[in-house]
Amino acid sequence: MQCLGVDFGGTGIKGAVVDLVAGELAADRHRLPTPQPSTPEEVAATIAAVVAEVTGERPCEGPVGIAVPAVVTDGIVKSAANIDPSWVGCDGRALLSDVLGREVLLLNDADAAGVAEMRYGAGSGRHGTTLLLTLGTGIGSALFIGERLVPNTELGHLVMWGSDAEAEASAKAREVRGLEWQEWVETRLNPYLAYLESLLWPDLIIISGGVSKNPERFFPYLRGRAEVVPAQLENNAGIVGAALAAQEALG
Repeated sequence: MQCLGVDFGGTGIKGAVVDLVAGELAADRHRLPTPQPSTPEEVAATIAAVVAEVTGERPCEGPVGIAVPAVVTDGIVKSAANIDPSWVGCDGRALLSDVLGREVLLLNDADAAGVAEMRYGAGSGRHGTTLLLTLGTGIGSALFIGERLVPNTELGHLVMWGSDAEAEASAKAREVRGLEWQEWVETRLNPYLAYLESLLWPDLIIISGGVSKNPERFFPYLRGRAEVVPAQLENNAGIVGAALAAQEALG
């Protein structure tokens, strides 16, 4: 069983056909830069171009799952932290369905990554409360009770240090402030995780995003109650999770 997945990010839009049995890409993914400004119309045109490249090499009928860096409810985009503000209030599902000529499912990008990790990756077979965090330009979050997703948690926007937590604890914040890995973990990431643990008491925390490719750089310094593990699907999680969610909802 195969389905199309697209991951719309602040700097790039990437897509691929996903093998939903294996939980991996069925062919090479294609990527185009996110247009600037990233208005709905420009992004829709770029997503259409990515889908055309993907299906030109490997035809795939059916719906498309699209992960977006925003809160999404019933296909309506409700926030725009790292994309053009004109997305707020946009019926993204209707716009993209019209442009692509296919049924479309939109979901938050961290939620999509979480869906993939819970089915195929670090969360597979786990019970209890699982929290996935994507550490990149910002901090995305996906919360699961058993296998059930609690959508649109947006825990990167909790207030810490007088601003959004992601402004101080994200991977980008580490680079901007010139922090060494140990200093970043001990002064930023560990306090952030402790705050989340005090609110949610997760059994498992999965660290996703680009930093999950090199866990040896910072995992030795992590401290907390919950078990903390690196994500397994790395940068393909959003594509895989979006495709899986679309197939289960619309296929």
